[in-house]
Amino acid sequence: METPSLKRRLACWMYEGMLMFGVVFISGYLFSTLSQTRNAMDNRHALQAFLFVVFGIYFVWFWSKGHTLAMKTWNIRILAAHGGPMSQGRALLRYVLSWVWFLPPLAVAQIFAMPVGETVVICLGWVSVWAVLSRFQAQQQFWHDAWAGSRLVNAPSLGQ
Repeated sequence: METPSLKRRLACWMYEGMLMFGVVFISGYLFSTLSQTRNAMDNRHALQAFLFVVFGIYFVWFWSKGHTLAMKTWNIRILAAHGGPMSQGRALLRYVLSWVWFLPPLAVAQIFAMPVGETVVICLGWVSVWAVLSRFQAQQQFWHDAWAGSRLVNAPSLGQ
């Protein structure tokens, strides 16, 4: 099966980000209601940990089913490297490894106490470099897919 183009994978990624806004909104509301948080800065680290777990559940669940809503929209399917369905364990590994898209620039920004504007620039630069590096992977997959033993494939009949 053919790998989706970088353009389609990034478009899917952007759409997934918009969908995740709703997940963050509902999860944040649930967290603040249950924890009686009145100020956004209270329990900030607990909220971040909670959202990390919620995102993990969301992605592991859908990836083990073969696709998320954004992937279905863009006719992209996720499989194990051997071509079979993803197990939940492999999906969890992919989720953890996918944080390489964000953690390095966020760690640098935290270490050097950078302002928000500089952090955004560093994050966008890192994401751009990381996306281009997929061109150097043998099957042109993102590196977290290669490391997790997963791959994205075209699935034109998925929406039918």
